[in-house]
This record gives sequence, structure tokens and C-alpha cells, in this order.
Amino acid sequence: MEFFKIRKDIPFMRHALIFNVISFTTFVLAVFFLFSRGLHLSVEFTGGTVMEVSYSQPADVEKVRGTVAGLGFTDVQVQNFGTARDVIIRLPAQKGVTTAQQSDKVMEALKAGDPQIVLRRTEFVGPQVGEELAQDGLKALAMVVVGIMIYLAFRFEWKYAVAAIIANLHDVIIILGFFAFFQWEFSLSVLAAVLAVLGYSVNESVVIFDRIRENFRRFRKMDTTQIIDNAITSTISRTIITHGSTQIMVLSMLLFGGPTLFYFALALTIGILFGIYSSVFVAAAIAMWLGIKREDLVKPAAGKKDENPNDPNAGATV
Repeated sequence: MEFFKIRKDIPFMRHALIFNVISFTTFVLAVFFLFSRGLHLSVEFTGGTVMEVSYSQPADVEKVRGTVAGLGFTDVQVQNFGTARDVIIRLPAQKGVTTAQQSDKVMEALKAGDPQIVLRRTEFVGPQVGEELAQDGLKALAMVVVGIMIYLAFRFEWKYAVAAIIANLHDVIIILGFFAFFQWEFSLSVLAAVLAVLGYSVNESVVIFDRIRENFRRFRKMDTTQIIDNAITSTISRTIITHGSTQIMVLSMLLFGGPTLFYFALALTIGILFGIYSSVFVAAAIAMWLGIKREDLVKPAAGKKDENPNDPNAGATV
């Protein structure tokens, strides 16, 4: 399905160097902020107090969140747990304050609004657990990266694998750079969004690489730059439909999903926008700089010779 079709190829690769410089600058800034400011890790990573409370009627999560925040706690996570009457509260660790003191303070404030509230459980999530979660998250990220590289190397060629993984890491580092610069809370849900962006971004790169391979077989008179420009231009309609519909869904979570989904949706929004950019101006451009050519993807048949090498449709696949 196409909403529109562009008849003339857009010369994307003519400006590849400029866009690559912009990408490199953005990447370096993201790395700088990651090292200088670091990520503002949530309770799952840093440790803190977890409380489960139960109401006699459906709980007003926003009211609970406002009550707890009014006590001076920052980065509080409040969400329903199980039923609408059960609420789980995560509080960051505070120096000189025990778990019991934190829970007593919170319960006192909550009971002032609803005396029938019941504390089901309270426990301390230690920094050791947070460290294990961080390590497991990094391992998951590394496994995704390695898996993508192996897949692309087998499906296409090593140059494409290198180009795609650089573009994908470019997206991930920029997302983390945004969270480091603005000191947005980095939680497990955000980590899940980062992993989702990896898979989402590589999908766009694969679509473009597939079209490049097809063009190498169809258009014998085009050079590599023209082949890439044609591949990107011919998939623009598909890109707009796919990413546009996905972005609408993610924006709905960002605007109406509440604080629980806000940073998850925000990470996806940044990742989708930069994923489109990196697939076109980073992955394709790097593949071009690495010297991709027709022989990398189209192996000449032994003892066969093209009858008319000047025919633009020579070698077309059916």
C-alpha cells in the first residue's frame, strides 16, 4: 500500500557526509553526558523501600502519588498491583532513614486520607539487587546486538551488519544521552523500551538493505550512490505509514498513559524518530562508505554472461 509515489529519486547520499557529521556530533555529546552526568537510576537499580497497601475501594493512584510526593520523596513510583484496590509504592533509599521509618511516615499520611487503608507488606530492595538488574540488562543488550550482527551478516554481508549495528547503537546511545542530560528517571520499563528500539530500528535498516540488494540485481547502469538513493526513495511511503502509525500509538501512551508509562513512551518516541533518521542517513551512508558493491550481494553465475549488460532490467527478479 502506498499513499503516494515519488517518481524522481531524492539524492539522499549527496548530503550523507553532512548528516554523518551531525550524527557523530550528537553521538559524542550523548556519550559525554552519560559520563559527566550519568543516568538517574530508579529504585529497581539503586535500592529502596517497596510497600504494598490495600484500600477498601478502588484507589485513586494520582491522589496516592501526590500524598507521597508531598512528604518530600522524589522519584516515587505508584501503580496498581493486582486489583484496583491494591497499590504498590516504591520509595528511593534515603541516607539515615530506615525502611520502617519510611513506611511509617507514608502510612501515617495515607491513613489521614483513608483510615481503612491496610499495609500488606513492606520490604527493602537492596543495592545488590539493583546491581544484578543492571548487569542482566547490559547482558540482554549485548545479546541483542550480537544476534542482530549475526543475522545481518548471514542475510546480507558483513559490511551491512557493521553499518546496521553502528546505526542501532547510535539510536541507543542517543536515547541514553537524552535521559542523562535531562536527568529523567531510568527504570526497567525504559530499559525495555531501549531493547524494543533496537529491534524496531534494525527492521527499517533491513527493509532498505533488501531494496538495495534488489536494485543491484535490476539496475546494472546505476552506480552505488544511485542504487541507495532509489532504495530509500522507493520505501518512503512504507516508512511514513509504518512509523507514523506506530508513533501515533506511542504518543497516545505518552500523553494519556500517566506517570507509569511516561518515560517508557518517551524513550520509544525518541527511539522511533532517531530510528528513521539512522536507517536512512547512518546505516545506508556507512554501508556506502564501507564500499558496498553489486558483487557483495549478486554473485555472477559460473560460465554465464549477460546478453545485454546495458539493459536496466537485466537480471530482474520475478
